Amino acid sequence: MSQYHIAVVVGSLRKDSYNRKLASAIVKLAPSEFSFKQLEIGDLPLYNQDDDAQQAASVKRLKAEIAAAQGLLFVTPEYNRSIPCVLKNAIDHASRPYGQSAWAGKPAGVLGASVGAIGTAVAQQHLRNVLAYLDVPTLGQPEAFIHAKDGLFDSAGNIGPDSKAFLQSWMDQYVAWVKKHVG
Repeated sequence: MSQYHIAVVVGSLRKDSYNRKLASAIVKLAPSEFSFKQLEIGDLPLYNQDDDAQQAASVKRLKAEIAAAQGLLFVTPEYNRSIPCVLKNAIDHASRPYGQSAWAGKPAGVLGASVGAIGTAVAQQHLRNVLAYLDVPTLGQPEAFIHAKDGLFDSAGNIGPDSKAFLQSWMDQYVAWVKKHVG
């Protein structure tokens, strides 16, 4: 495949989110044959199984964008030792109705940043459990629990020098993971 389109799901709606900044910065470390699109999840209604037969336009759009992608990149904060509700809501919508999941089979990477010392370790584990159930092959190593502190980003919004080598290695492994599964 000459071009890989990756759907990026940021688990935060906050405009100045560390995770939105991380999602925007880390994609610059990917090779040119990879393109990334951050998906809109803030406009989705709350998931209600009664709506499965008549999904909202925003849900149909999300599912179509996921279907068009060859891979997934989840960048999530940690709220109360788990994933944010907006992320779970998006996952639920795109996996329904039962048997019509847009996620299935798409290779994924998971990372996140937090001001806490362990980054988003627990949220990532919860997310990995959900993705395993949805048949999303998820990169296991290296894990990226990013401590959001001064220097993570430079003044231009790129990954700062102290974290660049580690995150470049993560991106290199993610690229190989996607290529292995998309072939």
